[in-house]
Amino acid sequence: MSADILPIATPRETRKAMWRLLAQRPGRLALTIIVLLAASCCGLAAPAILGIMVNIAASGGDVMSLLWLAIGLLVAGGLGALLGIMGQNLLARICEEALAGLREEVFAAAVRKPLAKLEKAGIGDVVARVSGDVEAVSEAISGVLPAFTSAAFTIAVTLLGLGVIDWRFAVAVLIAAPLQIFTLRWFLKRTAPIYRTVRITEANRTEQIIETVHGSPSVLALGIGSRHADLVAAASQENIGHALKGVNYLTRFYNRLNLAELIGLSAVLVVGFWLHAEGAVTIGAATAAALYFYRLFDPIGLVLGQFDELQKAAAGLGRMFGLTMSAAPTTVPAMAPLTDAVPLNAAGVVLDEVTFAYPGQRPALHGVSLTVRPGERVAIVGTSGAGKTTLAKVIMGLEHPQSGTAWVGGVDSAAAPPSDLHERIAMVSQEVHVFSGTLAEDLLLAKPDASPGELAHALHAVGASWFETLDDGLETPVGAGGHQLTPEQAQQLALARLMLKDPPIAVLDEATAEAGTGSATMLDQAAEAALAGRTSVVIAHRLSQAATADTVVVMEHGRIVESGSHAELLVNGGRYAHLWEAWNSSLSRN
Repeated sequence: MSADILPIATPRETRKAMWRLLAQRPGRLALTIIVLLAASCCGLAAPAILGIMVNIAASGGDVMSLLWLAIGLLVAGGLGALLGIMGQNLLARICEEALAGLREEVFAAAVRKPLAKLEKAGIGDVVARVSGDVEAVSEAISGVLPAFTSAAFTIAVTLLGLGVIDWRFAVAVLIAAPLQIFTLRWFLKRTAPIYRTVRITEANRTEQIIETVHGSPSVLALGIGSRHADLVAAASQENIGHALKGVNYLTRFYNRLNLAELIGLSAVLVVGFWLHAEGAVTIGAATAAALYFYRLFDPIGLVLGQFDELQKAAAGLGRMFGLTMSAAPTTVPAMAPLTDAVPLNAAGVVLDEVTFAYPGQRPALHGVSLTVRPGERVAIVGTSGAGKTTLAKVIMGLEHPQSGTAWVGGVDSAAAPPSDLHERIAMVSQEVHVFSGTLAEDLLLAKPDASPGELAHALHAVGASWFETLDDGLETPVGAGGHQLTPEQAQQLALARLMLKDPPIAVLDEATAEAGTGSATMLDQAAEAALAGRTSVVIAHRLSQAATADTVVVMEHGRIVESGSHAELLVNGGRYAHLWEAWNSSLSRN
């Protein structure tokens, strides 16, 4: 089980958060309560009418009276059923609307969450919260909560009706209450942790399945399919094992409830016989009391039994609310203190003695200090493993330094709210995702209010005029199930999104590394257009990108070993000069 799972709200926090969601619709909630209460009162009429009919039949009363009472019984039953259905539908609608809003909040909270935390928690945990947890809550809202609420009203009204007949009937009914309460407490105490664990192990299983499917080419190539199948099976068995524990407790729970019903009904029948023998109540009243309690079998069983489903829903809600609460906005940090006379506004980057290490590994960055002035373009070069990508992640706020500070646009990238940081900086990485939908919809993710003209202008600016040759132009479906873009076209699309978002600071993490020789110049020109006028940090795969930068920074083993302009570093004859010579030699051989 992952130690880095995302936060889970406590039961108390979950109840408070859920009430806040429902309280946003006070008028409709009040109407729902009134309708459910009226339905319960109609249901209370049936046993009372039957009791009166028994008295009339026992005394040899008028047949027409029985007929009218039978009609009243049908009317009360029909009206009660109608009101019950109406009340349950009203409650389900309120809760479904609240759940829809919560699901959007959960998804938004996941998107705002730092990528490093999501990666540590595992994609399975996030997927489970916006799918499996939502499904568990939705099932409870649509099928359990309305019936549960209606049953609770029925129990309360019926107990009141028993008290009206004779308070001793109410006391007789309550004889079963201690066993029911004890059984419920016993059940909740043992199953609440189990259901929380079931949700967590389900997330772990999802994570394992996703990892196996995404890595299927490597899994097949290395012949380790059976090993991954065993991992998925082990995760599934763990989840099933915890679920079966819950089923075992549920079976024992219902057995104890049946015993409580037997005790309660016996008590009511004994009290009814005694009161009738004493002349305190009529045989019809005793019959009504027995029918009242018999009528409680289903509601009481439903209320107590559905705690099982409600606990599952509560476990899902706790995980959903935990994610939304953990994404609450934090205070925006102060502007960065400056160490020189250069003004640093919302378009500058300062790294001050930054050190970072991945868990269980040697430091990837050692005391790195770097200043990128507004409008300056800095290229980061170095061999594989030098720390270039880690440096980009720290600047983006995707990883937080163990020591030192990364100031981006005047805020601490580790402490600033992600939404605030994303207004200042954006990144295009080597791995570009083309979202499913039309080409226009993919671009509108960066600027939702952009006009078709702006979208076309951004594509033309990065050399993506190929969109005009598509059958439907900007309305052509792309991504999964749509027109498949080449790697170069996908990179151009990503750079066009960067232009539309128009952040003051941009990071390119080997964004054109996968381009072939014929496409390299085209993508370099696209990157030039996208970065024009911005402060930019370019993780350079090809040194031609470094040659056009204002400053070149050379990294080795997590440290900056050289810094200066392209021309200065060539004259110095250091590490960069050797890299440049080797790169040009490889070009001449090709």
